[in-house]
Amino acid sequence: MTDISSAPTGTDTDRALGFTIPQRHARGRIVRLGPVLDTILAAHAYPPAIEALLAEALTLAALIGSTLKDAGGQLTMQAQTQNGIVTLLVCDYRGGELRGYVQYDAERLAAGPEDPSLFALFGAGYLAITFDQATTGERYQGIVPLDGSSLSEAAEHYFLQSEQIPTLVRVGVGRAADGKRVAGGLLLQHLPEGEDGRERLHTRLDHPEWEHVAILGGTMAADELADPALPLETLVWRLFNEEEEVRLHGETAFARGCRCSPDYIAQVLGKFPPSEQQAMADENGMIFVDCAFCATKFPVPAASEIVT
Repeated sequence: MTDISSAPTGTDTDRALGFTIPQRHARGRIVRLGPVLDTILAAHAYPPAIEALLAEALTLAALIGSTLKDAGGQLTMQAQTQNGIVTLLVCDYRGGELRGYVQYDAERLAAGPEDPSLFALFGAGYLAITFDQATTGERYQGIVPLDGSSLSEAAEHYFLQSEQIPTLVRVGVGRAADGKRVAGGLLLQHLPEGEDGRERLHTRLDHPEWEHVAILGGTMAADELADPALPLETLVWRLFNEEEEVRLHGETAFARGCRCSPDYIAQVLGKFPPSEQQAMADENGMIFVDCAFCATKFPVPAASEIVT
């Protein structure tokens, strides 16, 4: 296996590491989120169940989004519900930047079990994964039902249904020694004809090469993924150290990436006529706009109506 002597020491968070296993025609990505995750979650003071749900979703966004070859491309994950506690979950990835938030019914959540199931949270919900390619302007989307036990299972179903690529997804969410959230994830995929794959209609889900890789990947424990003291290179080595060759590549660093700003908010409000801006304003003529992602409140003076 590739030498891992360059693996970081100490805490290893807020990055992704890509790898390929040429002889198994497989590729993978492993990520861990720490301070970036904590910053996003801290903006809303979510209860533990919602906090863990968004942590899993952000980890999936980091796993899938960091595979984009288009540096300016964006991945958006949106989960909606039918009669569930959660009414909307949104997170996205663009250029290493992550953001996300959850809308939920606090009273229904408090009345339910401490660790609600995915069905309790979403009911008959669905997960939509959308890719926007900045270079070509193309957009494509896959939608799968939230009928498994986790968002990770729904992501696996997405790749099977929309991409026709055998895929294994594992996510672990825990807490660091200081009590702050840490999450890690593993994505493994089989490309039967080599690194670039072949026609997806010919993909075999029961290929022995894929079964071997999937079995090894399934041994990765959630607490290992969420342990900031374990370098990502070490985790890859633990899984695949007996393989003939494993190539490490494609490292990505993560940051919190809310794209709101006073200028942007003012620009959006400027598209409304003065009369509508006055209707939105308080008694002091100020319009307060909340960003759902970072929970920042922006005060913007309403335009004055022109009296003729």
